[in-house]
Amino acid sequence: MTTIKQEDLIQSVADAFQYISYYHPLDFIQALGEAYEREESPAARDAIAQILTNSRLSAEGHRPICQDTGIGTVFLKVGMNVQWTGATMSVREMINEGVRRAYTEPANPLRASVLADPAGKRKNTRDNTPAIVYYEIVPGDGVEVICAAKGGGSEAKAKFAMLNPSDDVVDWVLRTVPQMGAGWCPPGIIGIGIGGTPEKAMLMAKESLMAPIDIQALKARGASTRAEELRLELHEKINALGIGAQGLGGLTTALDVKVLDHPTHAANLPIAMIPNCAATRHIHFHLDGSGPAKLTPPRLEDWPAVTWTPDTQSATRVNLDTLTREEVASWKAGQKLLLNGKMLTGRDAAHKRIQDLLSRGEKLPVDFTNRVIYYVGPVDPVGDEAVGPAGPTTATRMDKFTRMMLEKTGLISMVGKSERGPAAIEAIKDNKSAYLMAVGGAAYLVAKAIKASRVAAFEDLGMEAIYEFELQDMPVTVAVDSTGTSLHTTGPREWCQKIGKIPVEILSAGKH
Repeated sequence: MTTIKQEDLIQSVADAFQYISYYHPLDFIQALGEAYEREESPAARDAIAQILTNSRLSAEGHRPICQDTGIGTVFLKVGMNVQWTGATMSVREMINEGVRRAYTEPANPLRASVLADPAGKRKNTRDNTPAIVYYEIVPGDGVEVICAAKGGGSEAKAKFAMLNPSDDVVDWVLRTVPQMGAGWCPPGIIGIGIGGTPEKAMLMAKESLMAPIDIQALKARGASTRAEELRLELHEKINALGIGAQGLGGLTTALDVKVLDHPTHAANLPIAMIPNCAATRHIHFHLDGSGPAKLTPPRLEDWPAVTWTPDTQSATRVNLDTLTREEVASWKAGQKLLLNGKMLTGRDAAHKRIQDLLSRGEKLPVDFTNRVIYYVGPVDPVGDEAVGPAGPTTATRMDKFTRMMLEKTGLISMVGKSERGPAAIEAIKDNKSAYLMAVGGAAYLVAKAIKASRVAAFEDLGMEAIYEFELQDMPVTVAVDSTGTSLHTTGPREWCQKIGKIPVEILSAGKH
């Protein structure tokens, strides 16, 4: 019989979520470093360099890798011989108390992204609870715990289908991956669950992401099961799509592909796919009654020797305070820019509120004339920071507001991550505007370029308020120019053709 204190589980969970907010798993960093060495696409290589540099800065500064510090997900295996001491809470309540402590830690506050009443008022719970908890009772004397923080951008790209038993799993995956676009911040890990029932397939896809990256070891030893055969085939073919880092086109889209399967009904073939982004965050620990888990930090010397610096030679410096429509219209897809001066921010909730004000004929609280907006929800600052980690959020969520913003507010350009959909691209083209892409997964690095910050409007929205940032050399790439040319279309198509293993039609069929 093992006795485990309630406080030991709570504190271990709190420590774990703090830990994974600023430490990538070492296997992920090493795999990303190897991808950087192999990469031939300059745009993808630059994006990976930003992600690696951001990772090391976060490890050094103990600040979040990504501004989206995720929704807490916890897997527990509780031994049958475990007894809890001093327990006044259920196991789920213990987990939530640990999450609460982690996300409200003054030295490193994490962004609270969990909203209650999801189909109604969507009110922020302010402490990122409740977590998503899965547990099973197993033989043994201890408790095995996996804590993961999963960002909303990659969760939004989860896919599920009930295939017919005769359907081809590989074909479904290859046609579905392009539909995910770049909002999941590749390169990352693709988790696949096959079989069981619909909810079992989804759970297996999520749980598969918790395993170490070992695709190269699997290649070396060879597959011994059908699931392993699928891993090898899908890893090669997904990367042959040429989607690449941040969807810009390149050799590495998936660092690994994980597959879990389960027996299923004779009439069914459920399949689920969930990606893990460039901010892959999870940690495993064991409680045996001897106290809280001891989490050993990785050594900084184990990070790849990659340091990204602004490209002042080939990038164009832009003064946002004097920016004109003519200057925006002159930018070309793929062009690198360094933004300086004052920029506004705003994401889903702010755009909806702007729409409502305009529909009522009311004056906006901010003048957007000849301004640029950044789709971001930053982490609160600590110490002398102007702002906490402030990487881009997925731009496609703002597509339905793009024409309104460009034609009714005076806005002339936008910054976010991932591709834009057809409606947004058409609005950009019609208004001779441009969409600029910042690297998702480089939030702490991006924040270094923000020298001052103030709330400009909608303060009650918290991280979704409109801020005004003052920038010094914030790196972005022109992803959609005034002609409607999209780098997220041209880049993957070019690299799919260069790799030459997958018909370009598959890539095109998955678009929007």
